[in-house]
Amino acid sequence: MAPKLLTAVASSPDEVQLGFDGPVEVTAGATATFAATTPPAVPLSAVAWSADGPVVTLSVAPTMTPAALYQVQVSGVIDATGTSVGPPDDVAVFAGFVPPTPARRNFDLWSMLPRHARRDDETGDLRRFIACLQEVTDLLMACIDRWPEIFDYERAPEPFVDAILEDLGNPFEFLLDPPAKRRLAGALVQMYRLKGTAIGIQRALRFFLGIESHVVAYNAETLVLGVSRLDIDWVLGPSARWGRYAFDLEVNRVLTDEERRQVRLVVNLLRPAHTHFVLILEPVVPPVDDRWVLGASELGAATAG
Repeated sequence: MAPKLLTAVASSPDEVQLGFDGPVEVTAGATATFAATTPPAVPLSAVAWSADGPVVTLSVAPTMTPAALYQVQVSGVIDATGTSVGPPDDVAVFAGFVPPTPARRNFDLWSMLPRHARRDDETGDLRRFIACLQEVTDLLMACIDRWPEIFDYERAPEPFVDAILEDLGNPFEFLLDPPAKRRLAGALVQMYRLKGTAIGIQRALRFFLGIESHVVAYNAETLVLGVSRLDIDWVLGPSARWGRYAFDLEVNRVLTDEERRQVRLVVNLLRPAHTHFVLILEPVVPPVDDRWVLGASELGAATAG
């Protein structure tokens, strides 16, 4: 039995979903021919195919005319046995996608014309021309209705989330996944408000790196000859005033080299301009006592009690 095209539904202004009676595949030579059955309507052509079980999704161009009736005829769609769809089961009719509109909106251009203009339209040419303008108007109104979904960072498509972060002046260079970008868009204004405070630094490190931290006053550093590295784990303090505006950062775990770089990046962005960030104070890892060997070590000889 050849696959049968049961139905076609417009799911968006540029997408049509075809429903078959069983799982199908789209061959390389598949074609879809559209014919408008109600004027005025723009002609459509298929630009992309995708199959998922019994549903084939067609991307069309240009944007279809809302509420206009279209007939689609397909070929090159096969089932698991390789049998291709054929007439008369290769044709379906669907209505052009109509964008949702508020219930109380009445933006009918034809009814806005003077009565004498509508009464004098004996040939119907004016009504057909206004219908073309009405289609464009409805699409523009639908785009306006979608605006709340664009500026809302929780619902906006990912490219618009990037634009929101750029508009907010995001100074951080972290590579974030889409959910993290949305969280950052919601938290960035608060980060700006807390800029220059210890709480702001601690919250930012928790947000980006999951690190619990605490800003502490800078005391001093012990320089170990041959071990300490200038500007890495030891900083030369030029004056007593410099020390009064310096601080260290205690963290709750040992960091990697990359995490240390990222911590310094975040802190230097958020600290007050007149302060100096000196050290990252990490927990000291206790040395591992590996002198005990089961079955070989002797108490008091090879091990310590």
